[in-house]
Amino acid sequence: MKDTGWRFTAVLLLLGGLACVAPASAGIYEDLLKAVDSGDSATVMASLQRGMDVNTVDRSGNSLLLLAAGNGNRALVDVLLAQRARLDVRNNVGDTALMVAALKGHKDIVQSLLGAGAETDQSGWTALQYAVIGGGADVATLLIANGAKVDALAPNGMTALMLAAKSGNRQVVKLLLAAKADARFSTSDGSTALKLAVKGGYEEVATLLRRAGAQE
Repeated sequence: MKDTGWRFTAVLLLLGGLACVAPASAGIYEDLLKAVDSGDSATVMASLQRGMDVNTVDRSGNSLLLLAAGNGNRALVDVLLAQRARLDVRNNVGDTALMVAALKGHKDIVQSLLGAGAETDQSGWTALQYAVIGGGADVATLLIANGAKVDALAPNGMTALMLAAKSGNRQVVKLLLAAKADARFSTSDGSTALKLAVKGGYEEVATLLRRAGAQE
């Protein structure tokens, strides 16, 4: 009986200890995410030194690196890269740190991520397509220079050129055409870059596309 009572007491103590550990870990997790969101590099480093995983993700699957990239925090991105954060982790909707940085036009962060070896082309949406949607010619130029596929198809069936034509972004259209984007490509429903430009009333863009061989 004594032995049974001792074992029961030990189990209670163990469970009590685990109950104390769980909130503490949760607190560190929340503190880490808040630090990343606020750009507090010192707290991030302290959390990592206390054993938190540099590849921690939030409830939406966003890695610390993706969050820092999206916030435009180059210094924190470099800190996480130095700690060997995984580059191409995708969140719950398929985005990577490079894609989010490209969408938001953070050229310096895109440069850091590419320099560390981030993949330019993922299945689904690509960083170049995101850069075009974000209107960033500088980021698009950088991605193309690093081997991004200019004619990759987005999930909606469009190419980067079609996305640029649809928004009337003359600078990006000109850039993509110089990179040999296919101006004659059409989707299954017959949409082309030229048709999209004409529909949007973007005559300068339409002229560029016609000169590149696009047909109505």
